[in-house]
Amino acid sequence: MPVTGFSHYNLRADRATLDILRDFYVDVVGLRAGERPPFDNFGYWLYAGERAVLHLSEARPHERRVPLANGTFDHVAFESFDLAGFEAHLRERGIDFRRAQVPLLDLWQLFFRDPAGNGVELNFAGSEGR
Repeated sequence: MPVTGFSHYNLRADRATLDILRDFYVDVVGLRAGERPPFDNFGYWLYAGERAVLHLSEARPHERRVPLANGTFDHVAFESFDLAGFEAHLRERGIDFRRAQVPLLDLWQLFFRDPAGNGVELNFAGSEGR
């Protein structure tokens, strides 16, 4: 019964927050809004390539969702390219970020937060950071 891979992660919020998150993950991170099955609640599926990696689903009326992320969740990470372009992209939008290099691996990272406070990490091949 081994796990064979990562499928997606899901963020739940009120509809107005979902729209803000959708716009952020499309316009800033570079995911693409795409097809979503006809569930009984409102939401979006956001794609990286052909895979729906982020599901945004509307909280039900009785659910209380704290507007800023907390708890044990820290961040989600995406593989990316064009490190310099992404840094310029984030600066143009006034998004604070931190750049890091992974010790012993040929990898650079950018860390920032989405509008709900969830952490986002973008990974780039080491040759892009040189």
